[in-house]
Amino acid sequence: MMLACRRLLLTWVLLATTVQSQRPCTDLLPLDLLARALPRQGQAPPTQVQMVQSRGSRGLRLVGAMATALSFPASQIFTNCDFFPAEFSLVATVKIPRLRPKTSEYIFSVMEEGSDSLLLGLRVSKNCLHVLTKPPGVSLRSRLNFKDVRLDDNRWHTVVLAITGPYASLTVDCGLPLELKQVRSFPSSLSTRGSRFYIGSRSIWKGCFTGLLRQLVLLPGSDATPRLCPTSDPSLAELSVPHVLKSSTLHPNHEGLDYPYEAEARVTRGNPPPCSRLEQGQLWFNALRKGLFICDGLTWRTLLQSKERLDYVEDYQDLYTSSETFDIEVFSIPSEGLFMAAANRDSRPGSGIYKWTEGSFQLYQNISTQEARAWRHFTIDDKIFLVVANSREAEPELSVIYRWNRRLRRFFRHQTLETHAALDWEAFSIHNHSFLVVANHRRARDSNHNIQSVIYKWNPTTKMFEVNQTLSTSGAYDWEFFTVGPYHFLAVANTFNGHTTSVSSTIYVWFNGCFQIFQNIPTVGATDWETFHIDGRFFLAVANSQKISSHGPSLYTINSTVYELNMLTQTFIRFQDILTHSAVDWEFFTVGDEKFLVVANSHDGSSYSLNSVVYRWQGYEGFVPVHSLPTFGCRDWEHFSTDEGSFLIYSSATSRLSKVFKLRTY
Repeated sequence: MMLACRRLLLTWVLLATTVQSQRPCTDLLPLDLLARALPRQGQAPPTQVQMVQSRGSRGLRLVGAMATALSFPASQIFTNCDFFPAEFSLVATVKIPRLRPKTSEYIFSVMEEGSDSLLLGLRVSKNCLHVLTKPPGVSLRSRLNFKDVRLDDNRWHTVVLAITGPYASLTVDCGLPLELKQVRSFPSSLSTRGSRFYIGSRSIWKGCFTGLLRQLVLLPGSDATPRLCPTSDPSLAELSVPHVLKSSTLHPNHEGLDYPYEAEARVTRGNPPPCSRLEQGQLWFNALRKGLFICDGLTWRTLLQSKERLDYVEDYQDLYTSSETFDIEVFSIPSEGLFMAAANRDSRPGSGIYKWTEGSFQLYQNISTQEARAWRHFTIDDKIFLVVANSREAEPELSVIYRWNRRLRRFFRHQTLETHAALDWEAFSIHNHSFLVVANHRRARDSNHNIQSVIYKWNPTTKMFEVNQTLSTSGAYDWEFFTVGPYHFLAVANTFNGHTTSVSSTIYVWFNGCFQIFQNIPTVGATDWETFHIDGRFFLAVANSQKISSHGPSLYTINSTVYELNMLTQTFIRFQDILTHSAVDWEFFTVGDEKFLVVANSHDGSSYSLNSVVYRWQGYEGFVPVHSLPTFGCRDWEHFSTDEGSFLIYSSATSRLSKVFKLRTY
């Protein structure tokens, strides 16, 4: 009887042990590693932890002797068993300053307690993300490298690392996943007994994380990407963010934040401080204009400001250019100021670069161009460029990229590209790759409008643009790049196919590493696309210039159209028709909380002296006319702001006179 009882007890113990071993090591719930490493509410925070607000969001920065500032024993998480899950995903939201070559920093690590032995680590270096594993008893450490992942650009990024057996994927900002296959599967028996989690380090000073950390979550058993994406702000997608980074909690007994708080703010009475990549994310309070601004690396962007309303528009400056001006491009150069490039018809003396000096544009530099039709400003890795669309029909036809020389403070020729009656350039970036696309209007030798427009991609090794993709266009006049959530689009304004201006313009979407047709929209001599957001809604406005066909007279007074993206049908649908007179440009701008569109009316069939119209957004009513501005051969509108206020400038394709208007507010 006693022997039978012992056998029964032994069987029960073995069964209980088996059941215990079959229980999962963790529940399939998000484990907020960052929150677990922080002190509980009411406890004093470590002096090495600083809360910083950057680019509108808060993160934690570790400073000083902080090797063990944020850590906790693995036993707090692995309560059912001692093994790290073989299938899991990690979600991290980080903002990392530029890293030097051969520099590595740990976002987190799992270390053997009281030892320098690394079990698991997530490490970032210049253009790379590394996953390190070394199970106990194994002499060699395994490293998984995700290359060409640009996280150290001083911007917020949310990354999702998912590992399942031999497969690993990395998703950055809800984009397309980068998938790798490991030589060996992630160890299914990675024991965490007697180990410790370290946030922002590997328990020693070397390799400590110098950026901002907003989110660090472990999700056992599944990929976290479907929980995060799609989202309206992919770079700050949230799975679990510590409460202290969402609100400013005060101590109950005295004023002050739970964590040392760094606002990175400057205060002046009007004159803005420098705004370059070194100041990116810093705040500036303008005591004179009562506004709060944030530096985006190039210019100060408005965050909060006393609400202005547009009262009226007044004539401000007559700007005489060397010849008729088809296009203007307003841009800023850090530490230099505001500039404007004019695309002039005549080759001599060419096109002018103007600088805003003492409240007006003054000629700064002349650049030789060949019937310039458009300028485009862009930056690549702190380098500043201008590209001109030369439309003169010669062999070969060349458009030119110019680069700003900081020492000589002038633009100099950087690269030439063969184009065909080029009318526009668009610069854009996708997944940290820089692109240029040209609108080739027609071929000189046979006057064929149905030709290829070209997308060029920047080669960081040669520092040159190379052909990446060609797209069939019909008298291409304008390109417009825009993003909606994680999706990237290009819209071309097709003007003429050799027979008629009633030709569809095309919207392309980026898919599988190239642009593919998303939607064709009927247009009539389309010359411009303008994109803008209003209250979470996305719009595209097309400027229709003229109706020409082989039969019947030409019409210049026709409708231009505003389209809205329908999220249900995932197409752009007609929102509003606006009667225009050979419209060649739209410009969207804001004053306070008010939204406006201004159209460039250029010709009505008999005269170039026309009123261009400013329309104000009226919600359900759409855009309604509020101001008429006298223009002559109006070709392009640009809106810009300075310490003197907000302005509109237009160029004339039939006169040397361009005009600057000031927007008077109250």
